[in-house]
Amino acid sequence: MVESGKKSLSVLIKNKAFESGFDLCGIAKARSLDEYGPVLRSWCEAGMNDNMNYLGRNIEKRLNPEYLLPGVKSLIVTGISYFSEIKQRMSGVPILSRYAYGINYHDVITSKLADLIDLIKTIDPKAEGRIVVDSAPLLEKEWAHEAGLGWQGKHSVLISRKIGSFFFIGTLLLNIELDYDLPFKGEHCGECTLCIESCPTGAINDNRTIDARKCIANLTIENRGPIPDEIIPRLGRRVYGCDRCQEVCPWNYRAKPHQNQEFNINEEVAALRPEDWQSLTREQFTRLFQRSAVERVKYEHFISNIKAAFKSEV
Repeated sequence: MVESGKKSLSVLIKNKAFESGFDLCGIAKARSLDEYGPVLRSWCEAGMNDNMNYLGRNIEKRLNPEYLLPGVKSLIVTGISYFSEIKQRMSGVPILSRYAYGINYHDVITSKLADLIDLIKTIDPKAEGRIVVDSAPLLEKEWAHEAGLGWQGKHSVLISRKIGSFFFIGTLLLNIELDYDLPFKGEHCGECTLCIESCPTGAINDNRTIDARKCIANLTIENRGPIPDEIIPRLGRRVYGCDRCQEVCPWNYRAKPHQNQEFNINEEVAALRPEDWQSLTREQFTRLFQRSAVERVKYEHFISNIKAAFKSEV
């Protein structure tokens, strides 16, 4: 594809992304991100990936998108805000992370990116792509940086100067060349350490990584065992995820509520009282959370988290 064609298609892709509800969109040139290998290896060797053993396997595949899509030339990286003020209306209830309020973001973003690749194929029938939304071994935050969307904050979460850090990342790998954005230059955390100081369990390291063994988000979602006794007093009633490090980040002070209805909280969930959470049945769990990211923890684990959350208040 000639340069003018690559540029016009890239502009069309970004316009379509914004029309679809994405707040951010950048395009990166495919390459192997070898410079991130040593940090990832040392992090896993130190056991900071907790029980997520898969993160330590085939690291070279995580670094190189060629393993996900042979012949990949471009990565379209999108960001979509899920920020909202706290919407759980009752006091003293278990707390959900904002990202779990609405419909499972994997489904929402995958659908939007599928529409995007359909558009691309109408212009270039030879185009082939693969959608990744936390669904394959890809360094999504690093690729978002490569596409110019922002920088990795001290809490390890990607920060955009435009919308803060409360956003999902979705990536579309393509086998065609496009007009590329420059990687984001520098970082804008400065001397601020509010996220590190505010972490309830001291899980944030000083090299922009997280010790998952201490992280409430990991322990209430990815971890399949009981929450460690020493963590329970620090839960602060959190039962699915933890937003604390992002809530204190100055880059989120002026964040605007998202405009995507899919991420609005289920009104019945928002109105649950403490006693409703404590008596939640399997049938209620399925009905309330079957389209939510919460469903991935399964009923038994979620109930265990709820019990731990109320115990943390004692």
